[in-house]
Formats: sequence, structure tokens, C-alpha cells
Amino acid sequence: MNYHHSFHSFILLLFCCLLAGGCSRTYYSAMEKVGVHKRDILIDRVEGARDSQAEAQQQFKSALEQFGSVVQLKNTDLKKAYELLDEEYIDCEKAAKKVSDRIDKVEDVSDALFDEWEDELGLYENKDLRRSSKQQLKETRSRYKEMLHSMRAAEASMTPVLKTFRDNVLFLKHNLNAQAIGSLQSEFSSLEKDIDSLIKKMNAAIGQSNAFIAQMGR
Repeated sequence: MNYHHSFHSFILLLFCCLLAGGCSRTYYSAMEKVGVHKRDILIDRVEGARDSQAEAQQQFKSALEQFGSVVQLKNTDLKKAYELLDEEYIDCEKAAKKVSDRIDKVEDVSDALFDEWEDELGLYENKDLRRSSKQQLKETRSRYKEMLHSMRAAEASMTPVLKTFRDNVLFLKHNLNAQAIGSLQSEFSSLEKDIDSLIKKMNAAIGQSNAFIAQMGR
């Protein structure tokens, strides 16, 4: 009975947070009351951002493969080819947005965590412990900034790829003929290079995320 009461109280607390406008501070306070701390939320969100980047990698690879198969076909259903590429583009766009949303959430909780840590340094009576904690904060923040920079670099690389992909899909839509397929062939190698570069940056970001998670103790 106590378990059900606690669970219902927790759900009610989260619901109240949502009604309050999704305020981050209120949310984090509510989570801490049920034993989920900012550090745990940060690690979970870094893992989420890492996983969304891995998913985006696969989606962009799939889109490139689809693009390559279309431009190499001479006799094909052009309308079907367009629809396949358009579907891949939409999926890439969704994957990119998911990556951006996850990174934003990482930033949100990290700001709250580091602000709290900074404020709580003043609570120490023992100077040696305060100095040690301050140094640990500095090192953790430095590792976090490296990881976030790598994430944002990979995120930024998605934009030009999406724009190129969108242009080609639109061109095929507006020119459903064999000549349009021929014109897209010259774009394929450029898109391939862009996606290869994107994949490398995402791999670097995923590696940074894994290192940060390991250093945070999970």
C-alpha cells in the first residue's frame, strides 16, 4: 500500500511540474525528492544524446544508400524514386532534430548541476575538502565542455548535408524525368563525402560521450 501511495505521489508531483510550464528547476527539485539527482539525469541524457547520434548515423547512411541506388538506375519509376528519397530525407530530418533536442536537454541539466555545485562550495567548513571539490568541478566541467563541443560539431555537420539532400529531392520532384536522374549523379559523390565527414564527427562525439559517462562513474 505504501508503494502505491509513493508511486501516485510521484506521478502527481511530475504532473504538477508539467502544469507549472515545464520549469527545469521545478522538475529537478521534484526528481531529487524521489532520489533521482541531477548527476543521474545528466548521465542519462548524455547516454540519450549518444544513442540518438548513433541512430542518426544509421539513418544518414541509409539515405545515402537510397540516393546512390536511385541515381544509378536508368530505367525506373521516377515518381517512386522521388517518394523513396523524400521519405529518407524526412527520416533524416527527424533524426537530426532528435539529436539537437537531446543535446539541448544535456545542456539544460548540466547548467543546473554545475550551478548547484558552484553554490555548494561555499558550504564547506573544511578548506582542503572545498579545494578538492573545486578542482573536481573544474575538471568535470572541462571534460563536459569537450564532449559538448564534439556533440555540437557533429550536430552542425548535419545541416549542410540535409540542405544538399533536400535540394536534390526537390529537384527530382520538380523534374520527374530521366535527365533529372542524370543531373543528380554528379551530386552523389559530394553528398557521399559530406556524410563520410559527418559520420567521423559523430563517431568522435560518441567516443567523447562514452568517456564522459565512464569518468562520471557509470
